[in-house]
Amino acid sequence: MAKSSPTKKAWRSLTWLGVIIVGLIALNGAGVLSGGGSWTPKLALDLEGGTQIILAPKLESGQTVSNEQLNQAVSIIRQRIDSAGVSESEINTQGGQNIVVSIPGTPDDATLNRIESSAKLEFRPVLVASAPTEASVGADGATDAATDAATAPETDAAADPAAETPAVAPTDASDLNNITPDLQAQFDSFQCSDIDTSNVAPADQPLITCESDGSIKYILGPVEVSGENISDATNGQVTTQSGATTGEWAVNIVFDRTGTKSFADVTTRLSGLEGAQNQFAIVLDGSVISAPRTLAVITDGKPQITGSFDQETSKALADQLKFGALPISFTVQSQDTISATLGSTQLQSGLIAGLIGLILVVLYSLVQYRLLGLVTVASLIVAGVITYLLITLLSWREGYRLSLAGVAGLIVAIGITADSFIVYFERVRDELRDGRGLVSSVESGWRRAIRTIIASDTVNFLAAAVLFILAVGNVRGFALTLGLTTLVDLLVVAMFTHPMLQLLARTKFFGEGHKLSGLDPRALGAVYRGRARFQPSAEVASRKPASSSKEAAKRQTIAERKAAELVGSGSSKSTDGKDS
Repeated sequence: MAKSSPTKKAWRSLTWLGVIIVGLIALNGAGVLSGGGSWTPKLALDLEGGTQIILAPKLESGQTVSNEQLNQAVSIIRQRIDSAGVSESEINTQGGQNIVVSIPGTPDDATLNRIESSAKLEFRPVLVASAPTEASVGADGATDAATDAATAPETDAAADPAAETPAVAPTDASDLNNITPDLQAQFDSFQCSDIDTSNVAPADQPLITCESDGSIKYILGPVEVSGENISDATNGQVTTQSGATTGEWAVNIVFDRTGTKSFADVTTRLSGLEGAQNQFAIVLDGSVISAPRTLAVITDGKPQITGSFDQETSKALADQLKFGALPISFTVQSQDTISATLGSTQLQSGLIAGLIGLILVVLYSLVQYRLLGLVTVASLIVAGVITYLLITLLSWREGYRLSLAGVAGLIVAIGITADSFIVYFERVRDELRDGRGLVSSVESGWRRAIRTIIASDTVNFLAAAVLFILAVGNVRGFALTLGLTTLVDLLVVAMFTHPMLQLLARTKFFGEGHKLSGLDPRALGAVYRGRARFQPSAEVASRKPASSSKEAAKRQTIAERKAAELVGSGSSKSTDGKDS
């Protein structure tokens, strides 16, 4: 005999749920095999400990750092770190001068560079280059580097500004009159290995510097476009005109209105020049990361930096440029390993609290719903497995760290998930009280329950989203786990709980309303009246509830009690609308 449509839908939903779980396991397994993943989530600073980095400002003689500058730097550093994931890091000021950054675990070089780099980006015209290049700028604004470009050089400018005034005043930044004899002499004797990170050339003076890999040295003209004019920066793979990807990673820059106009003026002038003067240098913290030729005028303000980038290094550079330059430069004063602020004891306490809450929910479900409560237990297990796999996946893919606040969000989710099951079960019971059979009660109850469940979960998710966007630190971890488990709740109740009830409704034990099933129509206040239909009993409603109907009497709503009173007064009607 062919399966009914609800049964087919139930098995289809369970199959897709199985595919989702297997897919999550496969993704985590692939990460473990590749060496970058783990079967356990990474812990945050409060539970695992990590690394404390103290940043000291680079200050010239007599210069001081203001509270405004420090607060701005703290904000930018926090944005840079958070852009790599919810890492639960802590960034604070120390002594009105230093910045203390505490990061879970041991940071890699890219993370350290993201923290300490000032990311000062400048666009300077090339006056002299020690070797020819073949880089070019196409009409679409793409910048192709001729040499390998480091994504985040750690060196600043090496040369001091020109020591003498040019004999002939230069007409623009590309004018070779910017090169004085002293500047030429400095360039001739300059070695890329001599770069001193403490020197920064003024924006209105030429600069002697090198390609970030030390392969080419340059004399660059004054700054013509500043990194402050960048409104956005993203990373992605280079695409052809047909939309196909080349596999090469790039950093895409979008200038604001001022930057767009300035960059258009620069490329207009450079496109008419030849040799090295046709090039412009993209200078990051004093080192050239790319020096492409200008083949066309770029008027849309959307250049693209390419070079020896991969996904990680291109994202690191894009983050630095997107979140702006630090108001002052910093150096790493110290880097130490710190212990967990809370430790394993607090983690165990949190897990024990969650286990106690789970046990109480299970006991309540079994007492309230008899063996139907086992569906709640199974649903919680499925939700727990999916949540664990998602958190583990986010941990090694997006840099998520599980803090004690995150554990609290998972504990709260137990109640949210159980609430959805209760709403559904009670809707099914209401349908049974109205005289429907179990199969139709499951479908009708689901249609009534899903609207309430979606409304409730939507409110929870919006609250979590607002917290995640507006908050920092541990609160973001709580918001993330709360929002994640809310979505998991919707998934499980729709693809596991409802399909399970559809299948159980067709079994003899539940379909015939066994007393231990939790779906006995008689215990719920309805009596059999033939053809698998039930109706409220006038005798049951008018007399003191017997032991079999005590539970129904306790659970009656106000409307149901009023209806029972009408039945007792002789004005009741049967469930199909006919007089009793």
